[in-house]
Parts: sequence; structure tokens; C-alpha cells
Amino acid sequence: MREFITYKKSLEILENIKINPSTKRLFIANAVGYVLAKDIIADHNSPEFPTSGMDGYAFKYEDINQDFLKITDKNPAGFVVETEVISGTCIKTFTGSLMPKGSDTLIPIENVEVVENRIKILKPVPKGFAVRDIGENYKKNEVLIKKGTRIGFSEVGVLASLNIVQVDVYVNPIIAVASTGSEILDLGVEQTNDSQIRSSNHLTLEALFKSNGADVLQMGPVDDNLENITNFFLNSLKNANIVVTTGGVSVGDYDLVQDVIKDRLKAEVLFHGVLVKPGMHILVALKDEKIIVALPGFAYSSTICAILYVLPLIFRFRNSDEKLPFVKAKITQDFKKSQDKTIFTACNVEYKNGEYIIDFVGKKSGTSAILTNMLGNPALLKQEQDSPDIKNGDLVDILLLNNLK
Repeated sequence: MREFITYKKSLEILENIKINPSTKRLFIANAVGYVLAKDIIADHNSPEFPTSGMDGYAFKYEDINQDFLKITDKNPAGFVVETEVISGTCIKTFTGSLMPKGSDTLIPIENVEVVENRIKILKPVPKGFAVRDIGENYKKNEVLIKKGTRIGFSEVGVLASLNIVQVDVYVNPIIAVASTGSEILDLGVEQTNDSQIRSSNHLTLEALFKSNGADVLQMGPVDDNLENITNFFLNSLKNANIVVTTGGVSVGDYDLVQDVIKDRLKAEVLFHGVLVKPGMHILVALKDEKIIVALPGFAYSSTICAILYVLPLIFRFRNSDEKLPFVKAKITQDFKKSQDKTIFTACNVEYKNGEYIIDFVGKKSGTSAILTNMLGNPALLKQEQDSPDIKNGDLVDILLLNNLK
């Protein structure tokens, strides 16, 4: 008789799997989507010198009340003007230019009237106006991007401004994915009888894993055949950090995946069976320091379990700060606890007046739950195994699914 463990216990076991993230060096434009492996520390102040924040005229503030100031030079960005600002003079200065020696304030172009080679100040400004101080952007030795940050366009911009060409990042895990079953057909394969169904699991999981930072080896559908399933595992374990399958883990005569994992691979089974809905027949095992996650065959169930169990493994391989996006939400109806399990139920979510609100309009449940439940603005309502029935207006825990796309 198989022993089913609690959802909480299964997460504890998953967390105790030893993972050793590795690193590599990439050019910054190729590092988008990867996780930074070292803090990025500024090696200089920015700006390094007082700099103009707009187009205007640099002058001494002590001259703010003079009738006219003589324009003695121009100061375009990218050049260092040699002329010094002295009393009664100014230098036309452009955005991003270094402030000329002797000046301490910049008057915008629109605040002056130009008369031949002089300016008349029409609208005064305070001392130091439009002058960017040393270190205004960031200071030398300041940590600008922390280790564990997922690199995006803004991080690339900061790296480029620091003249950093390459960065150390954590290597994305490689996940081999396959759906099993003689009844499933790959895309484009002709259906020969009415009992055959189109396989979506392997492609759904590939998209999910890629969206969250993994590289995927797509192995496609695999027939319910001991030799085929065994060969799939042997080949995948050579090339992947994690092997994920769907189907073949329940109690049917043709549920062969579990037999291969236990009897042929002789893998160390960490658990097989969790008091969770959907996905109670999930199996997690280790083989030669590689992780095997065998999910149920039902598309909705396999996707939910992949989110709950595989995504946290991806985050750990990448050594990132990412977590599953659980938040509090207000429910708009009573909702009974149906089974003695941890239950995840699809719902609709909207953010309104500073809080998340959920309902179940149009969502299917139980054995009718399908992948279309995850379209629109979906979330998963989490009910703990020991939680009571939920009342209209209660605050509940939900998982925001669109944050994982």
C-alpha cells in the first residue's frame, strides 16, 4: 500500500535536495534572462564631475541680479571647455556637459533673453539649479545590482554605463520533457481511432519552463512501452539536470513510468503520492544526482504540479531570488473544503481598490478542470489540508498564474 505524504512534507523533501548552481560568463547582451552571480559594484562616481542637467547658460550665482552677462564660449557635451567663468560672464552649456570651471548654477535657455553676445535673465533660479552633483546617480563602491537579480534591459543599461562587457551568471538548468501514453498524438500526426487524443502536455511544460528560466530538451510523446520509456530516461539523464514526464504514475496496468523509475533505473524515490489536489500521484526521485519529476497525465493536473514542484527547482538551480507569486486576496463567495488534502482551485483574479479580488465565474472544477481554466486573468486558490471552509469576504492565499508567463 503506497503511503501518501502531506503537501507540506513534500515541499520539505524537495527543499532538501542538494543543488549546486554553476556559473558561466556571458556578454551582457546575451545575459538577458539569466541570474547575476556576483554583485555589480560601481568603480566610480556618476557623474564624476558637476554636470549640466539641461541646456542653458552656466554662470556664477553671485551674478544673478546683474543686468547682462557676456557669453564667452560654448560648451557642447563630450568636450571640456577651457574657458573659465568669471564675474559678469557665462558660457552656453548643453545637457550632459561638464559645468565650466568657475560656474555653480545653470540658467535654462527659456529663462533668458539673448541680446547679441549677452544674456538678460528674465526668470531667476536658485543657486545650483540644473547642476547634477558628483555621485548623484551613484557613488563609488555602491552595490548597484545585487547577486541573484534576473538581468533585464535596465540591468544591461547599467552594466554598459559601467563599461562592463561580460558578467558572471548562473547556468540555467536543462530539463528534458516528455509526455507518455499510447493514446496521445504529437502535432501533425494523423488520428487513426477515436480514442486517440492530441498531446499538449510536453509543449505546455516546455513553454512554462522556458518562461521561468530553464533550457528545455523536448523529447515529445513516448509510447507506453517499457523499452521506449527506459531509453527515454537513459538518454535524458545523460543530458539534463531534471527529467520531467507526464502520465504513467497512477495505478493502471499501463502506468509504466513508475515501473521504469523504480525497477529499471533503480532510482531513489523521495516520494510517490502527495495529499494534494490536483496531482496526488506525483513521483519525485533521484538518479545519479539528477532529479526526476513524474507528473500525472491529465493536462490540467500536470501543469499545476509542474508549477508547484518544478519551478522552485528551476529557481534554485539559477540561485535566484524568485519565488512562486503567492499573495492575499478577498473571496467573493462561500467556498467549502471538499477533501482532506491541500487543494489548488482555479479562479479569476482582479486588482481593485488596492486589493486582489477572486471569483469562480466560468471556471470548471473537479474532473472537469481543464487548461482553459488558466486563460484570462487566472490564479490558484490554495486551501491548506487543515483549513476550514471559506466564507464570503475572507482573505485567502492565491497564486498569480500570469506572473509566471
